[in-house]
Amino acid sequence: MDKIEAIAVFCGSSYGKDESYRKKAEELGKALALQGITLVYGGGNRGIMGTIAHSVHENGGKVIGVLPEAMIKDSVTKGAVQDELYVEKDMHMRKARMYSLSQGFIAMPGGIGTMEEILEIFTWRQLGYTKANVGLYNVGGYWDSFLDMLDKAVTEGFLSPEVRNALIVEDNPEILLGRMEKEETSLPDKLK
Repeated sequence: MDKIEAIAVFCGSSYGKDESYRKKAEELGKALALQGITLVYGGGNRGIMGTIAHSVHENGGKVIGVLPEAMIKDSVTKGAVQDELYVEKDMHMRKARMYSLSQGFIAMPGGIGTMEEILEIFTWRQLGYTKANVGLYNVGGYWDSFLDMLDKAVTEGFLSPEVRNALIVEDNPEILLGRMEKEETSLPDKLK
């Protein structure tokens, strides 16, 4: 696998109820910066989305934000720390830009937007539209129920074990990034 230069991180624009979400966003941001991996993210300054961007920036890393036009407002962007900012027409174009800028994709805890984003790129991975690794930063077991649902889909015959196992899941940022960089998940042609 080629060196990962940029990873898109999908995460909440809220902080969540547990302080560990913010702390773990800082840890992932620092790990990205120290490994020379550019952060591609949703462009906002709120919640753990803003936290990870600030952490990358404070640790000398590069930050690329991607926002839809409708989100260009002070409540979202004031105090943001991007080195580059792309403004796209809508959410579809936003995701397409994030995908084109990234060689890997990670979801942290977040709401339905985060879930939708990681599921879309994981679907692209299954269909062969990207060979980039897709991972979950499973802070405090946040993604456990989601993983149970994927396991149920395998059990019920709606998802192959190969696709399920292509999803990288870790709760340690350094291990997660190491696996994102080194693992090559080859899916059988019949799945693409």
